[in-house]
Order: sequence, then structure tokens, then C-alpha cells
Amino acid sequence: MALTLAEKIFRSHLRDEPFPGTKVLDIDVVMCHEITTPIAINDLVERGKDRVFDPDRIKVVIDHVTPAKDTKTAQQGRILRDWVRRQKIKDFFDIGRNGVCHALFPEQGFIRPGYTVIMGDSHTCTHGAFGAFAAGVGTTDLEVGILKGVCAFREPKTIRININGTVPRAVYAKDIVLRIIKELTVKGATDCVIEFQGDVVKNMSMESRMTLCNMAIEAGATSGVCMPDEVTVEYLWPFISSEYANKQAALDDYKKWWSDNGCAYIKVIDLDVTGLEPQITFGFRPDEVKNISEMEGIPVDQIYIGSCTNGRIEDLRVAAGYLKGRSAASSVRGIVSPATPKVFREADEEGIIKIFMDAGFCVTNPTCGACLGMSNGVLAPGEACASTTNRNFNGRMGKGGMVYLMSPAVAAATAIEGRIADPRKLRREEL
Repeated sequence: MALTLAEKIFRSHLRDEPFPGTKVLDIDVVMCHEITTPIAINDLVERGKDRVFDPDRIKVVIDHVTPAKDTKTAQQGRILRDWVRRQKIKDFFDIGRNGVCHALFPEQGFIRPGYTVIMGDSHTCTHGAFGAFAAGVGTTDLEVGILKGVCAFREPKTIRININGTVPRAVYAKDIVLRIIKELTVKGATDCVIEFQGDVVKNMSMESRMTLCNMAIEAGATSGVCMPDEVTVEYLWPFISSEYANKQAALDDYKKWWSDNGCAYIKVIDLDVTGLEPQITFGFRPDEVKNISEMEGIPVDQIYIGSCTNGRIEDLRVAAGYLKGRSAASSVRGIVSPATPKVFREADEEGIIKIFMDAGFCVTNPTCGACLGMSNGVLAPGEACASTTNRNFNGRMGKGGMVYLMSPAVAAATAIEGRIADPRKLRREEL
């Protein structure tokens, strides 16, 4: 029987099916951060079940408000620290070692093709870029995952999107996924896995694939996935080299997770990106998307470059290429948050941090804070932000604020002009 990647993972991890259609899966990795996990920890303590199924398979980070900004956020961090010590969890990333979870954990080599991954965070779907089934879950499911190492799901159907054509200059993974969300709509992939295929995906870096999968949830999907291939092996090789004789052996093993020829999809969409313009949102939903040519000239107050969507070194290189030798307009404030300490160090060594600072940007420590209006970039009522984040909900980055989602290239061009601008009209400098 021909199976999709998601179906193969479900079959290989099936623990039980207590009700028709409800699959209880063994979980390979449970990821935790300081916003949703303390609630689960406190409930487990109150129930007399203060334990974990396997401390080596739990990964923990403080990444939203870091360092703490008030007593409440300090307490959230303390609950995590005390729990990590009690449970002898070694993979804990506290202040100084911490970063944005969906950039940090792959960077640490915690994700593998064929894995099942859960976290109390909707953008856990990012990790599907490695050919894993990765899903955000609620507090109850997170508790069960921490305690028992299992999670219940309805087996999702799969939507396949074939991305082909020639990627135009100044168009990136963010533009492509915004275009896809526009077509699917915010509910178009509900209870589904989005499988990204095609020559464009094959030629993407792991960073770009993570951008695609990161925003699958914005179309309602449970997860986004890419087939694990040579690019995946190359990214993971520092972590898997002792497990395989060579890279070809690793690739041959990972191919077992590829969707079979003839497997069933509920929908197949063919997208030719040749001629695609940079894309940008215009309202309060991620599927409200227009071409950059329709949005040019709209003034903004803040530029934000960072997040689990576009805060990796690849993203910073793109933005810095446009900003090199230029300055942000005096009417805007620019903020850049490298997603992890490793990204920060690489950006510093390559001179990218200096480019941002010379352009007038504030460079912050790795944090998720601005993305959901918690810290390091909150908007005032009536302000607008040109942002490389993933959600533009009303008030997302601050009550009464407006968020325009865009790629790092568009964000950099917008910073220079002080209003939404087309990066195709600027020369991108070599770094």
C-alpha cells in the first residue's frame, strides 16, 4: 500500500487506537518553553505526578521573555529551572545559551527524519522540514507527553504542494509560503499535513524549508513536511556522522520516509513561482496577501527582523545585503533579533551585526518577545510594523498595532525607505 510520509510516521509510532480514528503515538521529542510548560508542570505537581517519561528526550528553553521583564515572567523561568533540576533534564537552555526554540532545537541536532515531535507552541510544525511529524499541542496533551511520552492525534490527511519554476530575484521562501497561504486560506489545511515538494523545494536550504513549514499552521495545517534528502543529511551530518558509514548511507536510510508513488492526497496544488513578486500581508489574517507592487508606499513605524520564521543566519545575510552602506529612515525604528547565540556569533563574525548597527538598528539578544507583543518590540496603539514574523492578528505585536508580514528583503528595503518598499528596486550588496 502506497503511503505518505505522515502515514508512515503514524504507522511506525502507533502505540494504541482507543477509538476509531484516534491514534496514540509514541513521541520522540517533547519540547518545552517558559510560557506554556509551567502550567503543565504545576498541574502535574498538584496531581502528585511530578515526573517525566525520559529526561533525555525532553528539551527545554526560555525564549519568549528573556531576560525576565517582571515578577510574572521571572516566576515562569524559575518554575522551569526548578523542574529541570528535579527531573535531571540536561538539555536546558537558560539565559545566555537560549534562543528561539524552533531555530535552536534543530541547530542542536535534536530533530531527525521520521521523528514525532510535540510542544505547547503552534509553530512546532517548523520541524517538519526535516521529514518529521511535528505538531503544537495544548496543555493537557503536553502534560501527557511529559509524563508518558505519548500523544493522541487524528491521523491527518495530506495536501501536496508542488513548487516549481524559476525563483525570481528578491523572492524568498517567505514570499512563496505567503502565496500558498493566500491560496489555501487560513482554514484550508485544517487537520491536514502540507507536504512541500518540487524542484524549488529541492534546491532550498534547510533554513528556507523551515520557513515554509513554520507557516503551515497559518493555513490551519497540523504540520508542514519536506522530504529528507541530501540537504537534510548535510545539515544533520555533525550529529549523525557516528551513526552512518557515509552521507550516502544516511540518505538511503532517510529515503524510507519519502512519500510513495501513488499515495493518496486529498488535494494537489501546482505552483509555478516564475514571475512571483515579493508578497506582503495587508489585513489581520495571514491569508490576506498582496503583491508588493500593490502595497508600496504605506508608512510604517517599526521594522522587525527575527523570529522562528526569519531569524536565522540566512535571513540576516539577506537583509544585511540590502542595508549595507545604507541607513534606516529617520521616521522608523529598526530591531533585529538573531534567533540563537550561534546565529548572533556568525552574524558578528561576518560583519552583519555592524551593518545593522551602522544602519541604525537596535540589535537584541535572541528572543521571541516581539512576535507576540511581550517584549523587545511591542507596538503602541496606531503603530505599524514591517515584520518578518508569522502572524498579523489584530493586536499581535501590541494592542491596536498593525503588522505587515514580509520577507527579510522587503523588511530591509522598507527600513531604508521608511515605508513599504520593493527590494527589487535596490541593489543587494555582497557581504
